Amino acid sequence: MEKTISATDANRKFSQLLKSVRQGRGHIITSRGQSVAKISPINGAERVTTEARKALLARLRRQTVTPAGRWTRDQLYEG
Repeated sequence: MEKTISATDANRKFSQLLKSVRQGRGHIITSRGQSVAKISPINGAERVTTEARKALLARLRRQTVTPAGRWTRDQLYEG
């Protein structure tokens, strides 16, 4: 469950806020009564996305380059 906290309080209690996030709680930051930010723990899905991105980049680095020859600007943009 997310807790709402004002920007002023979040600023004053930032270390406590981070501790709470580490414990799995999310927070909505408000400024003048309007929600402006969300602070939440990184979940497993985001870690999976990061690992997938790393795996893709590693695979692309291992792949050989296919020679495509030289193209002119007109060839690239002809419809």
